[in-house]
Amino acid sequence: MKVVRTILYRSTCLALTRFRPPHALNLLSSVPSSRRVAAFRSGRTSLHFRPGSVIRAMTSSGARLPSTVPLCPTPGDGKYKIALCQLSVTKDKVVNIAHARQAIEAAADEGAQLIVLPEMWNCPYSNDSFPLYAEETDKQGADIPSSTMLSDVARKKGVTIVGGSIPERSEGRLYNTCYIFGKNGELKGKHRKTHLFDIDIPGKITFKESDTLTPGGELTVVETDVGRIGVGICYDIRFPEMAMLYAAQGVHMICYPGAFNMTTGPLHWELLAKARAVDNQLYVVTCSPARDSGAGYVAWGHSTVVGPFGEIVATTEHEEKTVFGEIDYSRINQIRLNMPLDTQRRGDLYCLVDQERK
Repeated sequence: MKVVRTILYRSTCLALTRFRPPHALNLLSSVPSSRRVAAFRSGRTSLHFRPGSVIRAMTSSGARLPSTVPLCPTPGDGKYKIALCQLSVTKDKVVNIAHARQAIEAAADEGAQLIVLPEMWNCPYSNDSFPLYAEETDKQGADIPSSTMLSDVARKKGVTIVGGSIPERSEGRLYNTCYIFGKNGELKGKHRKTHLFDIDIPGKITFKESDTLTPGGELTVVETDVGRIGVGICYDIRFPEMAMLYAAQGVHMICYPGAFNMTTGPLHWELLAKARAVDNQLYVVTCSPARDSGAGYVAWGHSTVVGPFGEIVATTEHEEKTVFGEIDYSRINQIRLNMPLDTQRRGDLYCLVDQERK
């Protein structure tokens, strides 16, 4: 006799939702929606399931749509030196640009092949400053000294630069934008901060970037001489979906120029960097401005490189400093071999959809 498992459909729908027996929701979801609706409307009280059907449906296929892109080979042996320039920022834009150039050149002279700058390194972090320091990089012939400097020093020193962020003006709107330059000085891509920093913690900090800035509408993955890199800016790190999409696109590293404050920094800065690295088994880099206790917005500092197993590769305190770390992409493959999360996902239970690639 064929054995079947029966669920009283109309009378137990609510119970399945509220009490979630170990297998009931899986069984219910395995029935096509057309059958469920038809059963409900016709007054039928039971649906039948074959034992083992749920187990047979367990699969990692479909947990990522489109499917995860394999890690691409990296130039050389996948090992190189990275530098995070934790810069002091003043109200003088010319001074900030010259100072950033000196830091980049010094890091390159120390052997760094990838150099990362902090969020809003050419201006104070304030809504009043963003419009005054903004550069219109899309406009032909516009005065764009910050990005021009980054391109020039990348070419002269033969390094890849993740250029922190600066205020960008485009078509009457302002963005918090990161420019990425290759070692020949070419613009590899730019990332406009996707999630704006709008928070209100009574008695601690209130800030609304949306008072002046517009959120970006795209994720940013760039192919460089030091691997495939995803880019986020500060508050973007709080959204694990974004990092998961980057991982699914085969990045080796996610760089987050940021400026966490004295309220969220001590609690969340390192925690979030480690979480994004461990969740996705890749390198995560955060680069902050140095702390200025007399500024209107006081940055936490602590620029950090986190490895694919959550280990701290390099970090610093809050003073101005260039932090150096050694990157070894073979660590990613080893960690993923030891813990093959990608093949252990449950595509029968959940799915992460990349809206840009689907």
